[in-house]
Amino acid sequence: MSGRVRGKWLALLCLVPFALFFIVFEIAPLAWVLINSLQTEDSGWSLENFTRIFSSKFYLQAIQFSLEISFYSSVFGIIIATLGSYSLRRVDSPLRNFVTAFANMTSNFAGVPLAFAFIILLGFNGSITIMLKQAGIIQDFNLYSKSGLILLYTYFQIPLGVLLLYPAFDALREDWRESAALLGANGWQFWRHIGLPVLTPALLGTFVILLANALGAYATVYALTTGNFNVLPIRIAGLVSGDVSLDPNMASALAVVLVALMTVVTVVHQLLLKRSYHVSR
Repeated sequence: MSGRVRGKWLALLCLVPFALFFIVFEIAPLAWVLINSLQTEDSGWSLENFTRIFSSKFYLQAIQFSLEISFYSSVFGIIIATLGSYSLRRVDSPLRNFVTAFANMTSNFAGVPLAFAFIILLGFNGSITIMLKQAGIIQDFNLYSKSGLILLYTYFQIPLGVLLLYPAFDALREDWRESAALLGANGWQFWRHIGLPVLTPALLGTFVILLANALGAYATVYALTTGNFNVLPIRIAGLVSGDVSLDPNMASALAVVLVALMTVVTVVHQLLLKRSYHVSR
């Protein structure tokens, strides 16, 4: 057996643990959820669960709130993360390493500790809320509303966006900027024709990851609202744990809807990537 063939079989052998892990923990649970979403206790195999979802204002509201919170927090997060990543690349000081390490730490700071921190700072009697009210800057701010959750989600979107976008700025070479300046291009023209086209794949990919991160967030919103805010992860957990009514088949159907939303986002992301690639050429 030649060395090339031996190397090929060795590579396939090393792929086996990953393939087993992927099938057992990714494909099998997804297939189980899909199968159970098509079952009901009364009528057996049917689309009744999906019919109930899309005919119920309650579940449609959960889908709407999940999409709105995820979209706006991802937009705000990626804007701030892009500006922060660009600034870090332009600043050559120990502050860069500190901010990068801090972003790495805060990207994992979610769940109950994050909810507790926001309650202390921005709750009805939070320290920052009281100071802003006394200064007359705000009159009525509700952390437990949709706008409050968008602010909360944006917090843990920013460090993740910084970690993902920071390496992408390595693709922007300084001599490109100097060459553009020598040819008479101003800053806007450089970003319009060179900077943004180069960064577009990274920006789109990061936005999709942030969107998925927000759509699947559960612990933080549950700890903050004790499960009283209507988003898809809360509804799925409630149907599984039986806090309101035990219906794992309906929970599976809602999970399929959540997966379908992410599939649509991913497909749109791929189409935009292809379009940006052809435009850049």
